[in-house]
Amino acid sequence: MRRRQELGLGALGVLLAFGVCEAVSRAGIVRRSYLPPASEVLARAAELAGDSAFLGGVGATLRAWALGLLLAVLLAVPLGLLLGSVPVVDAAARAVVEFLRPLPSVALIPLVSLLLGSGTETEVALVTYASVWPILFNTVYGLGETDPLAKDTLRAFGFGRLSVLLRVELPGTAPFIAAGIRISAAVALVLAVATEILSGFGEGLGIFIARSGLATDGTRDVLAGVVWAGVLGLVINGVLIRGERLLFPWTAGERERGTGVGR
Repeated sequence: MRRRQELGLGALGVLLAFGVCEAVSRAGIVRRSYLPPASEVLARAAELAGDSAFLGGVGATLRAWALGLLLAVLLAVPLGLLLGSVPVVDAAARAVVEFLRPLPSVALIPLVSLLLGSGTETEVALVTYASVWPILFNTVYGLGETDPLAKDTLRAFGFGRLSVLLRVELPGTAPFIAAGIRISAAVALVLAVATEILSGFGEGLGIFIARSGLATDGTRDVLAGVVWAGVLGLVINGVLIRGERLLFPWTAGERERGTGVGR
């Protein structure tokens, strides 16, 4: 029931936003060149679904997003396990991590383009850099939340550090890693599109938005591209949330849903 109420309220919010944008544009409060009617934007977004060139660009963006996110997982999870389980390494690397983490990825576009050239490699590198941090810190935090009694029990039976890591710490940290991947997936998509818009090279959804912004009366196409980016983000987030619920039904959030406290 709670879930249905949330979905209903979400749909109501979307309809209200749609109605306000439509009314403001139709009434002439804002010029159509700045804010086209929402119905025209949605119609254009639907029309783009039949444009093979546009869909090819969306596919290019999703490929860069997926590759960057995959590389981030492959880098962040082992590094997070190392930092979380070996205090000496964590202390030695803490200063470097805290220095690199606040650097905005978009500010690195000129440097990365100079090193890697203008192409998919630059986009993937920036997506990877931005996506590493949520996964890394969630992994470290998850290790800290692992049941100490379970670890002590295995040690008492003679299991070594690697066995404790694989049998207790990694399974206990998995829900935190999954949550970090979900957060990074949204960051990766935003950065993939933003990198394409700011760099202006290659192909992708961001390139479509950037070129539409330079065209005469291109606002409708810009907003239609933004609609596509939002829909992709919603779909990706929904799939990852569903995956978390299926893989980790024992988490606190799932127990609350099962007792009617949560969703």
